[in-house]
This record gives sequence, C-alpha cells and structure tokens, in this order.
Amino acid sequence: MTPELTALSLAGLLQIVQYGLFAIPANLELGTRYTASPRDLPSPRPLSLRTARLQRALANHFEALILFTLAVTVTTLSGQSSALTAACGWTYLAARILYIPAYAFGLVPWRSVIWAVGFLATTVMIAANLI
Repeated sequence: MTPELTALSLAGLLQIVQYGLFAIPANLELGTRYTASPRDLPSPRPLSLRTARLQRALANHFEALILFTLAVTVTTLSGQSSALTAACGWTYLAARILYIPAYAFGLVPWRSVIWAVGFLATTVMIAANLI
C-alpha cells in the first residue's frame, strides 16, 4: 500500500473517532430519545458550545476528506506516488488530527492555520500529479 493510501485509511479511521467525539456528548446533552428519533421536531435544547464545535469539525472533515480522497486516488491510479505526495498525505493527516482540539477549544487563529495546512497539502498533492 502506498503511503498516501495509508494516510487515507487512517483519515477514515479518524473520521470514525470524530463521530464518537461528537455523538457521545450529543447523546448525553440531547438524550437518546431525541437523537434516535427521526428528528422531525426541533432539538429540545441547543448543543453546548464544545459539542457544537465538534459537530462542525466532523462536518468539515467530511468536506476535506472528499478532496483528499480525490488527491490520493489520482496519485495512486496514475502511479505517481513520490516523497512529496507521501509527505502531503502525512501532513494532511497530522493537520486533521490537530484540527479537532483546535476547533473544540476555539483556538483562534490556529484552527484556521491548521485547516490551511491540510488544504495546502491536498492542493500540492493534486498539483504534483499534473507536473
């Protein structure tokens, strides 16, 4: 398996961990009666600040993971794995790991800086395939 595919696999596992980081406090705050329902009615109360941030971090990773998956797929299928693309994969993964606590604890401007590092790593990986 290429390093990029390994980073992608670990990013998928990270997404699963993020589900737990959000779902556990959300269930505790809203109750399973609501969270297991079809949610046709509005939430009985708003999520706490930290739980809402964890929800947004989870959604943000879904968005970032789509582009990263594209980058890894193109790299792998075109046989262009290199030290640069591997470094981009690991950089993306590290940034996504750091992004969770940065978002959860409201670390401004570091949350945005960390996000930008992951986005740049993905962009460089895509561009490296075109050169």
